[in-house]
Order: sequence, then C-alpha cells, then structure tokens
Amino acid sequence: IDGDIPLIRTNIHSFVEMTRTRVEGLLAAFPKLMGLGKQHTFVETESVRYVYQPLEKLYMVLITTKNSNILEDLETLRLFSRVIPEYCRVLEEGEISDHCFDLIFAFDEIVALGYRENVNLAQIRTFTDMDSHEEKVFRAVRETQEREAKAEMRRKAKELQQIRRDAERSGKKVPAYGGFGSSGMSSMSSGSFITDGIIEPEKPKMAPAPVRPSGPSKALKLGAKGKEVDNFVDKLKSEGETIMSNAGKRPSLASSVLPPPAHMESVHMRVEEKISLTCGRDGGLQNMEVLGIITLRVTDDKVGRIRLMLSNSNKTGVQLQTHPNVDKKLFTSDSVIGLKNPEKSFPLNTDVGVLKWRLQTTDDALIPLTINCWPSESATGCDVNIEYELQEESLELNDVVIAIPTPCGVGAPTVGDVDGEYKHDGRRNILEWRLPVIDANNKSGSLEFSVAGQPNDFFPVHVSFVSKRNYCDIQVVKVAHIEGDVPVKFSVETSFLVDKYEIL
Repeated sequence: IDGDIPLIRTNIHSFVEMTRTRVEGLLAAFPKLMGLGKQHTFVETESVRYVYQPLEKLYMVLITTKNSNILEDLETLRLFSRVIPEYCRVLEEGEISDHCFDLIFAFDEIVALGYRENVNLAQIRTFTDMDSHEEKVFRAVRETQEREAKAEMRRKAKELQQIRRDAERSGKKVPAYGGFGSSGMSSMSSGSFITDGIIEPEKPKMAPAPVRPSGPSKALKLGAKGKEVDNFVDKLKSEGETIMSNAGKRPSLASSVLPPPAHMESVHMRVEEKISLTCGRDGGLQNMEVLGIITLRVTDDKVGRIRLMLSNSNKTGVQLQTHPNVDKKLFTSDSVIGLKNPEKSFPLNTDVGVLKWRLQTTDDALIPLTINCWPSESATGCDVNIEYELQEESLELNDVVIAIPTPCGVGAPTVGDVDGEYKHDGRRNILEWRLPVIDANNKSGSLEFSVAGQPNDFFPVHVSFVSKRNYCDIQVVKVAHIEGDVPVKFSVETSFLVDKYEIL
C-alpha cells in the first residue's frame, strides 16, 4: 500500500517480522516466476511458496513458507477470494483500492498472528459489522422517548384546542400562549385549527382568482430541492443507470424495446402480447399465460366509421373479449370488429383497446422456447450444459438473453462450446447467454461451462426476448368503411414480449 498507510503483513504458520522492502521484493518477483500454460496454482522458490488464484484480470496471492500445509493454504486462499466480492462490485484494481480498509479488516478476521482462524464467511460478516447491544438499547430508549414526547404534544394540543373552543363559546378573548399575545393568537386561530398536534389550514372559501401581474415575481422560489434531484439523476446516468422520465403518459413496454414503425397510416393498430411462464428444472410446465390486446388509433375523422376484419389461426382455446362498445354478435359470427352503433365513429387521436385475449395452459407442447439446464458435479465444481429449442417454429425471437446465476466469490466460469455470445456479470453473479435471433433456421443451440459450485446454484434461469410476430396468431387482415365496404389503408405494429420466463 502506497503512502503513509501502515503495511499489514500476513504469513501463514510462521509469523516473523518482515521489512517493507522484503515484502515488495517478494511481490515484484511473483510475475516473473509465473509460467504460461501451467495448470497448477503455486510457485516455489528457495525460501517461500506463492499460492495464487486468478480473479478475472487480477490475482489473489498468498505468500507462505515452504514447510506450511499447502492444503490449508489453498482453503485459506479460497476464503480470501470469497470475501472480496462482499465489498467490491467489480473485480478491478480501482474498486479494490476504494475498499482496501474494509478488505484489510475482513482479512484480519481470517488470519491472526500468522495462523488461520476457524471462521466462515457468515462469521466474518458478523464480526466486521461490529453490532453493539448497547447501541440497540440506546436506540430503543430514544425511540420510546420520541413516542412519549409526541403523545404529550398531542395531549397538549387537544387541551389548547378545548380551551380555545370554551373561550369562543363564552364570548371571551382567546387567551395567549407562548408569548404571542392575545391578538396574535386570535389571528392564528382564525386561519388554522389544531388537531392531534398538527396545525392544518382551514379550507379557503371559493374566490375569483386574482390576475397575475406581468412583472417579475418576488415570491419564494423552491429550486434547491430540484437541483439536488437533478444532481442525483446525473450521477445515476454517469454510473450507467437508465433513467426514464415520468413526465407525460407512460409508454408501453413494446415501445421501449422495439423501434417504432417507419410509417403510420391514419388507421394504426398495435397488436401486443406478453407471456408469463414458469417451468421446473426437471421438465414440466407449471404455468403459462399469454395476454394479448389490439389497440386502435384513428388520426383522421374521415376514416372514423370503419370495421376491422380479423384472422384467428389459433387452435389452443384462447379466450377472447371485445370492448363493451363493440358489436359482439358481429364479431362472433364473422370475426369483424365494429361499433354497436354504426352511425358513430371511433375516438379520434386516442388509443382504444378493441379486443383482448388470454391463454392459460400447462401443456408442455405449447411452450414456445424450451430451456434445459443440466449441471453435474465434478472434481473441481460443476460442469453445466444448457440448451434451448424453439418449439413454435413460426416465431422469430430477437435479442434473446438466457441469464444463468453463478455462485458468488468463485470468479468467472470457464466457457467451452457456445452457440452465440456470452457475458459474465461479476457484479450480479450472472452468466448471460446472448443470441441475436432464434428461428426455424436456428432452432436449437447449447452452452457449456465449468465453475465451482453446486447444482442448485444455477437456478432459477431467466429468459427474455422480443418478437415481431405474436404467439396466438391473431391478426388484422383488412380495414374497410362501413358504407360501401371500401378498403382503408392501415398500418400494424406487432410485438410479443416477456413478462416473466423462468426455469425454477
């Protein structure tokens, strides 16, 4: 550690005083002793042994004497490596430097005077939290005092309110309290009343609004709070967080993940579907629900009196529900959406949901994309094989992300064969398997990786994707005027999204 910070040395099983120069010399020699292509994780010299473990782009190094027990040293090194992710979000040099003192305090609980302490990760968390029973008692006493003070305040407020009411009934002056004087108290009581210790203003009587002057206002400007919020939002943006403004109408989920159509006609429809699916890791669909809606938007009053002809190719028992103003008999007999009153037009420049549908099933054959995650224990941890298969070949899934959780504190997994791309997020301990497109030409694929852990560590698996073709295959095929059945140009925006898709 540079600067004036004291250097803490840890030597397993042989605690001796060492100079700073000696420690720096040992650390400087370590990179030169490492050879390429070696499978073991220790290096020996004439006097010391280096035991090391890779942590992404960094190395955790333990320097011991040659007569130490290397099995105990490896166990100690493994515990050291599990401590680092508890304090560092990413395994980078800058992040470790920012939390160096937290790590030193945690390391000090593992090794004392050169010997390994019999502690685990949970005990280290407890010891470093420095929980105090006296502090808990002090906080409990303070909270009790605050509650008693608030109760006394409410009682005093009720007494003052009762005295004021009695004085008003008898026609006497309202007595003064707290040095305000009688006139000050009277003016305050005319504008507000006290209830349970909270001063609430009386509701003002309705009066015509005064004309606001055009000159500069000298009123109090509340800008400091807004600046703090803006600074906080800017800080989040600098850290890479996505900030969505809540001004105006909240956009739909489809508009946030799919680009808008290049051209929108005067009659535009959005066909949106969302799927919620839960599967067991050993197979078997626990629940699957698909919710869909057709939203109509008319921007020209000349094409307000129209009817929509639908094509429903779904044969899985979808439950359909039309808008209350839609002619249900016409829809049931001819699959046509039109208003009950043909003389009326659809609302102008307004999104109107005209048809909803729902599909709920536990039939495994209806799963659009099956995921099979198969972890098997090995001598070094777990070998995980995961594969996907598109069962509904008419779909084209884009931006598919299959997120597999990985154990905490074991580093990045070693990936073997993979179809597509992968990314390991060390901050969230997730391996993301990314596939740009899954369709009939790319209906299956697999990923293999190895990492320390147990089979339960790799569940639940979460899946996300977007598609421009809906699952239930309900589409608008024609739009026509009510009078004369003249076709009308229309545009359709279709999306199939994931609300929840997990393998437990």
